[in-house]
Amino acid sequence: MTKESKVFVAGHRGLVGSAVVRRLLDLGYGNVVTASRGQLDLRDQMAVNYWFKANRPDCVFLVAGTVGGIMANSSRPAEFIYDNMMIHSTVVHAAWEHQVSKLLYLGSSCIYPREAPQPMTEDDLLTGPLEPTNEPYAIAKIAGIKLCGAYRRQYGANFISAMPTNLYGPNDNFDLTSSHVLPALIRKFHEAKMRRESQVEVWGTGTPMREFLHVDDLADACLFLMNNYDDAQHINVGTGIDVTIRGLAQTVAAIVHPSAELVWDTTKPDGAPRKLLDVSKLRDLGWHHRYDLEEGIRHTYDWFLAQKAQQLRGVQV
Repeated sequence: MTKESKVFVAGHRGLVGSAVVRRLLDLGYGNVVTASRGQLDLRDQMAVNYWFKANRPDCVFLVAGTVGGIMANSSRPAEFIYDNMMIHSTVVHAAWEHQVSKLLYLGSSCIYPREAPQPMTEDDLLTGPLEPTNEPYAIAKIAGIKLCGAYRRQYGANFISAMPTNLYGPNDNFDLTSSHVLPALIRKFHEAKMRRESQVEVWGTGTPMREFLHVDDLADACLFLMNNYDDAQHINVGTGIDVTIRGLAQTVAAIVHPSAELVWDTTKPDGAPRKLLDVSKLRDLGWHHRYDLEEGIRHTYDWFLAQKAQQLRGVQV
C-alpha cells in the first residue's frame, strides 16, 4: 500500500475493523473507504459488485463477519456459517473481478483441530476434528482461507490470509449473551461492583487455556502483513503466550472488582482445552505484539468506563 492507495475496510464498525481504520489513519493513509450495513449488505453479491464498481478500492481488509462466544455459537450455528461464508465469498469475488491489487482476509484461531498439538502451527490446519461448540463458524473461516487460495492459484490474485488468536479491546461486544469470555468477564465484574455484590459467577471449570491479543496489536499486524507478506499460506497472529481462564478471571477481578469471590459454574461448557498459536513465522518477519495482557485489560476497562460515562451524559442531556 501507498499513502494514496484507496483502502476498503470491510466491517469497519466492528472490533477489528474500527481498530484497522484507526491504525490506517494514524499512519497517514488518508483514502480509507467504508460502508455500513445499511449502505451495503456484504452477503449480497450483486450489491457488493456494484459497490466495488462504483468505488474501485486498491486494497481490501476483509475483517467483517458474524462473531460471538460459546453461547452465541451454540445457539446461532446456521447464522454463523451462512453469514460468514457469504460475506467472504462476495467480497473476495468482487475484489478479483474489479482487480484489487491486494486483499487480506482475517480468519480465527478456531480453525484448528480441537486436539491439535500446542502451540498450533499453520500446518496443523485440517489435521483433525474441530471443536464442536464453534464448528460452523470454523468451517466458514476455513472456507475463506481456501477461497483466497483458489483465487490465487486460478487467477494469480494477491489475496493473503491471517489467523488471529482471541481478541479484545475498544469497541468489543460486552453483551453477556453473545460476547467472548474477556469482555463478558469485564462486564460481569463491573456490574457486580456497581451492585456491591461479593460473588461473580464464571462459566466452566477455569482450566482451559487461552491466548489473548489486544485488537490494536492485531490492527498493526494487519498493516504489517499487507505491506510485507505475499505468501499463499495463511499466517498466525498472536502473542505466543496463554493463560488459564481462571488466571484470566483473577486478573480481570484484580483490575475491576478486587474484593469479588469467583464462583465457577461447572455445568457450563469449557470449549477446547487449549488454544495457543505458534507465531514464530510472524516473528521471523519482524513483527511482535506491544500490549501485555494486564495492560491491555486495563486499557479496555478504561474504554468501557468512558463509554458508560458517555451514555450517562447522553441520558442526562
